[in-house]
Amino acid sequence: MTDVARLAGVSHQTVSRVLNGHPNVREQTRLRVRAAIAELGYRPNRAARILVTGKSQVIGVIAQSSTLYGPMSMLSAFEQATGASGFAVSVGSVRSLDRRSVAEAVERHLDQRVAGIVIIAPVVAANEALDDLPADVPLVTIDGDPERSIPLVTVDQEAGARDATRFLLEAGHRTVWHVSGPADWFDSAGRVRGWRRALEEAGAEVPPLVSADWTAASGYQAGQMLARMDEVTAVFTANDHIALGLLRALSERGRRVPGDVSVVGFDDVPEAGYFIPPLTTVRPDFNAVATASLGVLLRQIDEGERGCERRTIAPELVVRDSVAPPRG
Repeated sequence: MTDVARLAGVSHQTVSRVLNGHPNVREQTRLRVRAAIAELGYRPNRAARILVTGKSQVIGVIAQSSTLYGPMSMLSAFEQATGASGFAVSVGSVRSLDRRSVAEAVERHLDQRVAGIVIIAPVVAANEALDDLPADVPLVTIDGDPERSIPLVTVDQEAGARDATRFLLEAGHRTVWHVSGPADWFDSAGRVRGWRRALEEAGAEVPPLVSADWTAASGYQAGQMLARMDEVTAVFTANDHIALGLLRALSERGRRVPGDVSVVGFDDVPEAGYFIPPLTTVRPDFNAVATASLGVLLRQIDEGERGCERRTIAPELVVRDSVAPPRG
């Protein structure tokens, strides 16, 4: 580290701040230090740091094993953001976010002397597990319960759903139907609230909620019912995979999109622009959530106090070809 400081023309402490992702370093200085690190091939001695501080340069992440686009994208974005800060990530995947599974994952991370823990906790089942976490461990939850007094960074699910519903109403539709995700997901509950609020603010009728489970198969099943109802002219789905199943069901029943029914999804999966028709959807900023989560955690590590910092990241409505004014 001394050689890096000498080559970069900075102090030993400045090199340490850059390696630890400290925010109070000028970008020009940070780049100069990174260039010196690359030129010298310097690698931090993580074992030595553990001996000095009792903590590693590792952040423990706990996430439910899943192939769902949202949670996987969030985990990937966090790993990328953390790598740029000089920390490593140790991921503890659990089958479910129940009390026992999370407690065991926390213990494994603490045995590694992680500097802090991040839990991607989008389901109600995670709440019990969070009650047992040691108070002296830096902690951030991602997409967790907005009602809990715990550090949290989350996508603004309500705002995204409200924007999607308003867009359909502004296209001229009298009301908007919603195919929701599972009731025990905070993401799903937030999107239901945003959909309902947009309708109520517009003085529009609130149709019965149609439940699904994040999959295209459940969207197809919901679509088979909605396609038979001539009064359905606009549908907001809780994610893009549900929208995909809905599009197939509408097509099979001869209901054209957007000629007969307009559809908006949520997530902006990479394939959304290649659906038939290309899907209008809500795009969460996973990178912004990951960066904000890391910042909240690093501040706790620096200050030695958990606190209750909360950040909400607004999503973006991506307009494509699946929305049009209703017939007549």
